[in-house]
Amino acid sequence: MAQATAYCGTPPLPGELAARFNLDPILITALLAIGALHIVRTRRVASAATGWAIAAVAFVSPLCALSVSLFAARIAQHMILLLLAAPLIAIALPDRPAMRRPAALWGASVAFLIALWFWHMPAPYEATFRSAALYWLMHLSLFGSGIWLWAVLLRQHGPQALAAGVVASVQMGLLGAVIALASWPMYRPHYATTEAWGLTPLADQQLGGVLMWVPGCLLFLWVALRSLAAMWRAMDEAAA
Repeated sequence: MAQATAYCGTPPLPGELAARFNLDPILITALLAIGALHIVRTRRVASAATGWAIAAVAFVSPLCALSVSLFAARIAQHMILLLLAAPLIAIALPDRPAMRRPAALWGASVAFLIALWFWHMPAPYEATFRSAALYWLMHLSLFGSGIWLWAVLLRQHGPQALAAGVVASVQMGLLGAVIALASWPMYRPHYATTEAWGLTPLADQQLGGVLMWVPGCLLFLWVALRSLAAMWRAMDEAAA
C-alpha cells in the first residue's frame, strides 16, 4: 500500500523497468534551470555540467522507479548523488572566504551526519514512500548537505579538514555496516517488492548497506588523506 503513493510510482517489474523514466515536468524544469544558472556563473563549466547531468540521471532514469522496489537501488541513488554529483557541483561553486573557516567545516559535517542518519532510519525512510513532500525533503537535505560538506572539505587542508574527513568516512561506514549487518529487514516498504528481483528483503538491505559502507567510507577517507598529504608537504617545505 505504501508503494502505491510513492513519488516514483508503483514498484516496477523487471520487464517494464526500461520504460520507467521519471518525466516529471517540474523536476526536469528545476534541474535544467538550476544547472544552467550554475554553468553560466562558474569557470568550471565541465565540472558543473557533469555534476548536474549525474544528478539528473539519478532522478530521471529508471533508477527512480527501481528505488521503490529495492532498498539497494535507493541507496545507489543516494550514493550517486552524494559521492559523484555533489563533489563535482561543489568544486564548481564560487570560492568564498566563509568556506575556509572551521565553523563552516563542522557545521557542514554535523548537517550531513544528521541528514544521513535520520533519513536512513526505518520510520523516516518509510514516511518518504507516503509523501512526495517528504521524499523531496529527504533528497534536498541529503544532497544539499552533501554539496555543502564537499565544498568546504575540498577547500580546506589543515588538521580540522583531516578530522572532518575521517569523521565523515567513519560515520558513513558505520551506518552502512549497521544496515548491512542487521539480522532482520528494517525497511517495510520493500517487504513485498524484492522477490521479483530475486532478492529477499534482508539480502536487498544487506546489498544496500554494502553500497553505502564501502564507497562512502573510502571516498571520504581519501579526502582525509588528501588533507594529511597537504599538511605533510607544508611541514617539509617549512623544514627546507
